[in-house]
Amino acid sequence: MRTILAALYIIGFSAALHAQETRVRHEFREIHMGTEWRMVLYAPDKLAAERASKAAFARVAELELVMSDYNPKSELMRACLKNDAEPGKPIRISADLLDVLNKSETIAKSSNGAFDISVGPLVKLWRVARKIKELPNAKDLSAAQELVGYQMIKLDPNASTLSLAKPKMRLDFGGIGKGYAADAALEVLKKLGCPQALIAASGDITVGDAPPDKDAWDVEIASITQDQPARQLKLVNASVSTSGDLFQHVEIAGVRYSHLVDPKTGLGLTGRRSATVIAPKGWQADALTKVASVMEPNKAKTVIESDPGATMVLVAKESDDAKETVVESAGFAKYLVPPAKK
Repeated sequence: MRTILAALYIIGFSAALHAQETRVRHEFREIHMGTEWRMVLYAPDKLAAERASKAAFARVAELELVMSDYNPKSELMRACLKNDAEPGKPIRISADLLDVLNKSETIAKSSNGAFDISVGPLVKLWRVARKIKELPNAKDLSAAQELVGYQMIKLDPNASTLSLAKPKMRLDFGGIGKGYAADAALEVLKKLGCPQALIAASGDITVGDAPPDKDAWDVEIASITQDQPARQLKLVNASVSTSGDLFQHVEIAGVRYSHLVDPKTGLGLTGRRSATVIAPKGWQADALTKVASVMEPNKAKTVIESDPGATMVLVAKESDDAKETVVESAGFAKYLVPPAKK
């Protein structure tokens, strides 16, 4: 009997190993949340890969209809409009919206509001400012700031409700939504038998198990300036997010403003920053890069290192000609290739 069981174990192990070895790389691309999503996965055949990728992209599209601040028919925008009519009245929301709101609140509290999804009114002003290359009107800026403050967002997990303290409050998941959706998409791929996968959306990358015959995914992250070499990372079942103003900025009256807005000042960030955060989940990495960008570097480092499994590197320059300031968590070096010099 033991001999038979041992033989079956060997056969089963060989079959599993063979299936692992015969998995083939497939790549898919779709546009969601205003950017191109790239999905790389390993599957036994093309049909299985297509089935898994379609289901994962469908999950991203589903979450876009929950979180979008562009689509007036999204669940988020419908909730905000309901609040305009009856400020402060609890609004029933879906499990997905409640979950991403809870996660957003966690980062807002730990960062003392450096990350704050109620920043929507300010973001709207700065979208216009970048387009017309003029600073927001001081009166409009002041009015928008009155609507910002994560403390004005009330959640009731037991009743699955959301309450906003003031009319015209607008929530913006631009700093967490892509990472959150990437986590959800990876879960779909895992359930459909494709755990060896990478999902990339703009500056956010989330990976599952390592590819066949490799110990990790090779991930490249951009540097603060175009003339510096990219950095190489090795990741498994983790996420990395990079935020910076290399490509998204505007110059107004000789001052360079980032696309990122400080919730407390209401202004686009100035100077040059490139923040990279590695964390267990996409939503963590996505949101924590905004914390690293907005907060004073060493304070941001403290906040990020207090989040289990999170690590960061921040490169800052007050101007193109200024000397770089680099603030790095001790745990970041283990992901770098080659290892960072001591």
